[in-house]
Amino acid sequence: MTVAAAFAGMKRVAPVVFRAGCPDCRGRFELAASALRLAIGASSRTTFYSFTCPECGAAVRKPAGERIVELLTGGGVRTLRLHSTV
Repeated sequence: MTVAAAFAGMKRVAPVVFRAGCPDCRGRFELAASALRLAIGASSRTTFYSFTCPECGAAVRKPAGERIVELLTGGGVRTLRLHSTV
């Protein structure tokens, strides 16, 4: 089987983008999954996502509840699982 035959009939998938906002400059924009990072900790206080604002360059870190974690992981955002030292 050739590569062309293996992929015949497959449709092109649009890249996943996420809407975000910067608390520093108040900019609103869309980010690709590759621009976001997700850290999953042992509690809601240690679970967050982060990105760099494309408008002002600020490092942004926001809490991520269960639904946000589900959306980001499903959209291909790179995830880091934090381990508890307790």
